[in-house]
Amino acid sequence: MTQVADVVVIGGGQSGLAAGYHLRRLGVDFVILDARATPGGAWQHTWDSLRLFSPAAYSSLPGRLMPPQPGETYPDAQHVVDYLADYEKRYELPVQHGVSVSGVHRDGPFLRVGTDCGDWTARAVVSATGRWSRPFLPAVPGRDLFAGRLLHTVEYRRPQDFAGQSVIVVGGGNSGAQIAADLTLDGIDMTWVTQRPPRFLADDIDGRVLFDVATARRRALDEGRTETGGVASLGDIVAVPPVRAARDAGLLTARPMFERLTANGVEWADGSRAEADAVIWCTGFRPALAHLAPLGLRGPRGHIPTHGTQALAETRLHLLGYGDWTGPASATLIGVGRPARDAARQIAARLRA
Repeated sequence: MTQVADVVVIGGGQSGLAAGYHLRRLGVDFVILDARATPGGAWQHTWDSLRLFSPAAYSSLPGRLMPPQPGETYPDAQHVVDYLADYEKRYELPVQHGVSVSGVHRDGPFLRVGTDCGDWTARAVVSATGRWSRPFLPAVPGRDLFAGRLLHTVEYRRPQDFAGQSVIVVGGGNSGAQIAADLTLDGIDMTWVTQRPPRFLADDIDGRVLFDVATARRRALDEGRTETGGVASLGDIVAVPPVRAARDAGLLTARPMFERLTANGVEWADGSRAEADAVIWCTGFRPALAHLAPLGLRGPRGHIPTHGTQALAETRLHLLGYGDWTGPASATLIGVGRPARDAARQIAARLRA
């Protein structure tokens, strides 16, 4: 049986909920389809010690401030899950959990959304599936030889899982630094490996500053002004308290990237080696866009060319929350509100036309 809605939002995490909030305010008929069985998006699956880069009040979706977490300046992931679940309930957003979308297809004047629970037809679709489900693992020689565990960020939970082991953490971004700090502060034998020397942001810079910088950069580009450099000009790693503590204790000294994996560890270009029981790849993600493949829209670097959030080659489709190419800081809690508002307004105007 095919069901009908004016708008289908794919993904019930922070981006999908922000889109739903604005669509509800504009009186648009919509449904949110979410593959996860319970509210909270990808925040349900992060490592135990993960914390936000910003205080709660600066990490909020539109319409509802995140309440502070008692005793904590920077809320943990479970606090975010609770906030998102409350947000979904408070605004009575029509989220259908446990529904996996297989593909979006053109169907005359409609877009047809295929799922494992039947099809939907819609006049517009918002794709808000994020990146967490598409971890990126680089092709490194010797991967098939390594006898230990190879994990990605998405599989890491806690340092106690590596008690008595030697671990190599690969990646010079925030995830790599935080997981490296988590392990070494717990006494795990950890080696941190980065492609280039790690660049720590100043200790007084957190998510509030990063959002302002990203927004200013996007505004400058939109107005044709000189490139501001954006967040990357400041550094790569936010010095959240655990990272700062490990860095200041001299526990976060990175080695350059190794050349290959061996049966029991890694080897550098100069022939030096290190044994390891596990390698954790904190090497980022790619946009989860496989469900849009039937539309044939993929462009350079796997992105779909857009103007704002609207796909250029399929104007009934909006993409939300995948990074700066779909709105400045749109992959963050604080940043997704503005592009979600703009997408909802464009969709509403189209439906009224």
